Amino acid sequence: MSGSRLLTAPATVARTLTAAAVRLKEAGVEDPRRDARLLIAAAIEAGPERLIAEPERVLEDGEAARIEASITRRAAREPVSRILGRRGFWSLELEITPDTLDPRPDSETLVAAVLARIEAQGLVGAPLTVLDLGTGSGCLLLALLSELPAATGLGLDISAAALEVARRNARKLGLSERARFVVGDWGAGLGGSWQLIVSNPPYITDGEIGDLAPEVARYDPRLALTAGSDGLDAYRKLLPRAASLLGRGGMLALEVGRGQQDAVTALLAASGLTPRGRYRDLGGIERCLLASRGKPGESARK
Repeated sequence: MSGSRLLTAPATVARTLTAAAVRLKEAGVEDPRRDARLLIAAAIEAGPERLIAEPERVLEDGEAARIEASITRRAAREPVSRILGRRGFWSLELEITPDTLDPRPDSETLVAAVLARIEAQGLVGAPLTVLDLGTGSGCLLLALLSELPAATGLGLDISAAALEVARRNARKLGLSERARFVVGDWGAGLGGSWQLIVSNPPYITDGEIGDLAPEVARYDPRLALTAGSDGLDAYRKLLPRAASLLGRGGMLALEVGRGQQDAVTALLAASGLTPRGRYRDLGGIERCLLASRGKPGESARK
């Protein structure tokens, strides 16, 4: 069935949804009916609730063709977000392309940890300066700026194509005046003193790429995923630079992979940074590390 058309005409919404879910289940998709519902709703340019309200509506030829194309792509394990070209992250809807990493809920742990620390110190309305190393779609920087009304930020990425996506996202969200994006390699050659530095660097080992879900291994940019034999190469590059760019008492927030927290903490200390906390994602994995240039016990403006 995976190589055949979903249905012959006339095709109703309900019959197409059932056939699409079957095809996606055969392809190994984790939640086939949910994904089929999202893709069909996008193809008919309606909310998912319309599929419930009008199950017997006969699809137009153009709608059926769009559904066929999108279900075929999902059956090849292309993520729904990439088929639709957008991803919900934090409270934002972001454009994504093949040039950007697909932002995931795990990364929201970093945003939540940073905002909690800033709020605890009464700095939500302060004119903070934010640097995002390896910004990709701009998800971390833009999520933070959306919550910090007086903050400004700079996103760096080695991919000029990814930066174009980040700029478009900033424009759509009304954040262009507070967010800039430039090509850069983990802050090399950058000056200034930053109050907040954030980064979600690649941290998958070269040997693990084959074990990743097809949605990740086939469709995320390899450059944004892997970082050497132990997955720590990016941290080794960015941490000394972040330490030199971080203002006294400033805060660094890093996303880390499963089981990497101790190794990255050691690299933080070797770079002259002081660990300030570890935060778990919804799966219970220690996903975010905070650090500062202050000494242990020192009150820091983060």
